[in-house]
Amino acid sequence: MTDEGRSFLADAKRVLALAAETVESVQRLHSGEVRALNVGYVSNLFYDLLPKTLASFRQSVPTISVNLFDLSCGDQLRAIEAGKIDLGFAGLHEPIEMRGLQFRTIASYKTVVALPKNDPMARKSVVNLNDLAPMFFIGMSEASYPSYRDWLTKTCDRAGFIPKVLQDVDLERTMIHAVAAGLGVALVPEQVKKFEHENVVFRPLNPTVKTEGCVAWKDNNPSAALKAYVQIVEQVGRSIR
Repeated sequence: MTDEGRSFLADAKRVLALAAETVESVQRLHSGEVRALNVGYVSNLFYDLLPKTLASFRQSVPTISVNLFDLSCGDQLRAIEAGKIDLGFAGLHEPIEMRGLQFRTIASYKTVVALPKNDPMARKSVVNLNDLAPMFFIGMSEASYPSYRDWLTKTCDRAGFIPKVLQDVDLERTMIHAVAAGLGVALVPEQVKKFEHENVVFRPLNPTVKTEGCVAWKDNNPSAALKAYVQIVEQVGRSIR
């Protein structure tokens, strides 16, 4: 067999194995062996992914109900570990890996800087990341957004400075209010722009900064509904990217 033939055979075996697993999952779903699917999410993130995945899941498996839980990234990871939810749209991959959970990176969003409206940099259409070096930053707490501080530090380090974090907060909305009060600036996924505030402006960054989005679940979770939903999330994520 040629090298090309061996490569084709390996790929064909993987496709057949995936097809067999999919058929088995669907059979188990329709046989009533599974319970409802419990999914965690952050209300201001994945606003494009979540509705599309749920619509596709309902179309594929209409007999399985989905329960949604609006939780912070940290609360989702704790709920997965406790078996309270099956899957979470849980943010960065580092804290997921540290807990030994399974994950897939399904999205990559542009990061924007939230600035007080009266700050001189708010008049710019694009803000250079290294121009933020003298500013104070508002961060997210480790409890609500695990590894955000590490992500912020690495992001700023690539621009040649260490961020001066004034305070960490638990909610994105609180972060925006702190920026509005003139306490500092914040780096946030562009979806946070929906938290409009008359005293806050959002500007893209140079160079472009990305924020990843991952789903997480327990490897030993036997739910066939979970397996089917993970496949749908991966497919929808690829189509959006």
